[in-house]
Amino acid sequence: MDAQISIRTNSELIGQFDAVADVTGRKRSFLINQAMEEYIAREAWQVAEIRKALEEADAGKFVPDEEMQAFWDRWTK
Repeated sequence: MDAQISIRTNSELIGQFDAVADVTGRKRSFLINQAMEEYIAREAWQVAEIRKALEEADAGKFVPDEEMQAFWDRWTK
């Protein structure tokens, strides 16, 4: 089900959406929806990865200091 929202944003951003819409033959609303979907997917992935890392840290799953130092030594030389 589609829902309607209203937001405030600067006219420059709207102009940029309109310019891309003109070039691509898409509607502004399509591009805005696409941008929101991509943003949410990226942020949801990042939140999931952070949660996973926190769970691993809470479980004591860390890279040993010597292994981490060897990694940095390889990349900083």
